[in-house]
Amino acid sequence: MTQRLPPSLTPLDTALVALLEGLGPLAPVELPLTEAAGCIAAGTPLLAAYPPHDIAAADGWALCANDLVGASAYSPLPLATMPAWVDAGDAVPRGRDCVLDADAVEMSGPLAQVLAEAVPGQGVRRAGSDIGERRSVAIEGHPVSPAALLLARVAGLDRLSVRRPRLHIVNVPGAAAAMHMIADVARTAGLHVQTREAGTRDAASITEALGDLDCDLVVTIGGSGVGRRDAAVTALARRGDVIAHGLALQPGRTAAVARLGKVPTVALPGSPDHALAAWFALVLPLIGRLSARRPRRQLTLPLARKIASSVGIAEIALLAEEHHAWMPLAVGEWPLQAIARADAWLIIHGSSEGFAAGAPADAYLMRE
Repeated sequence: MTQRLPPSLTPLDTALVALLEGLGPLAPVELPLTEAAGCIAAGTPLLAAYPPHDIAAADGWALCANDLVGASAYSPLPLATMPAWVDAGDAVPRGRDCVLDADAVEMSGPLAQVLAEAVPGQGVRRAGSDIGERRSVAIEGHPVSPAALLLARVAGLDRLSVRRPRLHIVNVPGAAAAMHMIADVARTAGLHVQTREAGTRDAASITEALGDLDCDLVVTIGGSGVGRRDAAVTALARRGDVIAHGLALQPGRTAAVARLGKVPTVALPGSPDHALAAWFALVLPLIGRLSARRPRRQLTLPLARKIASSVGIAEIALLAEEHHAWMPLAVGEWPLQAIARADAWLIIHGSSEGFAAGAPADAYLMRE
C-alpha cells in the first residue's frame, strides 16, 4: 500500500501541540562525569569553597610582602628568617601572603636576600577564588558544559544528576548520511542514542526494526515520502497511532508525527536537509520537554537582506553571521554547503510573509 499525503498539510504548531501533549520531564539520573557532557543538569550539589585555603599559584618562595619594602636587584634586602619554598598548589604557610619567583631570592649559605618587592596576594590563589562557597556545579535546566565538568572534578565529584532522554533511531536503507548526521547531533545534545537499521525498505522490516521500545522517543529516518518504496509511516501505523503525516513545513514537508504507545515518535525524511529541518522544528521541542531544558539561547541581529516566505507554510532559514548581521543563506531548500556554513536557524511561521532587510531576527544558534 502506497503512502499518501492528506489533501491539506497539517500546520506545524498543530502537530507540535499534539506531539507534546501529556509529556513531562523525565526523572533525573546520576551519570559519571565522562557521560554527563551535554546532558541537561537536574539539580547539582552546592560546593564548598575552593581552594579551601590560600595556595601557591606557582613554584617559589613564600614571604610576607610587608617585609620586602625597598628590596631590588640594586639594593638586596637581607632576610631575618629563611623563606619557605612552596610548589604550585601547596598551602601558603601561616604569616606569609605572597610567593616570589625562584630568582627573586638569592641564597648565600645560611643567608638569604630578596631582590624584588611584592604585594599581598602576588603569586597566591586566595581561598575561595576558584569556586565560591555554596556555588552549584551547573545551572539546572542548562546543558552540562566542559567548564561545569571542570568544577565538578576539582570539587571531587564523580557523578552529576542530569536528565538524558533515550533516543531510538531506526534508519531506513538509503538514508545513511542523514542517519549519521542526526545521531551525531543527538549525542552532542546529550541524548543516549541507540541506532538500528531496517533490513529493507518495506513496512514489515521497518516495523521489526522498531523492536521493543525501551526508550523515551523514537525517530525514523527515510521512507516518509510518497514514493513506491516509502513505507516508514505505514510501519508506524502498524505499531501505534500516526498523528499527522505531511506538515506545512519546508524543508521537511513529508515528516510525520506519531505515538507508539506512550512514546512520541517523529518520522524524518531521508534527505539530510529535510531531516535536519524537521529535527529542529519537531524533535528539539520534544527533547526540551523531556529534559526540562530552559529555553534555548537565541541571538538577535538585524537581517542583512530580506527574507520572503509563503503564507501558510512554516519555513526555516539558515543564517550566517556577517558584520554583526544575519546573512540569509537558504530558505525552504537547503544546499548541503549552506548547512555546513550556517551559524543559526530561524523559523518563519506560516502566518508571516517574511522579514524586511534590517529587521531584527531572533535566531537559534547551530552550536551553543
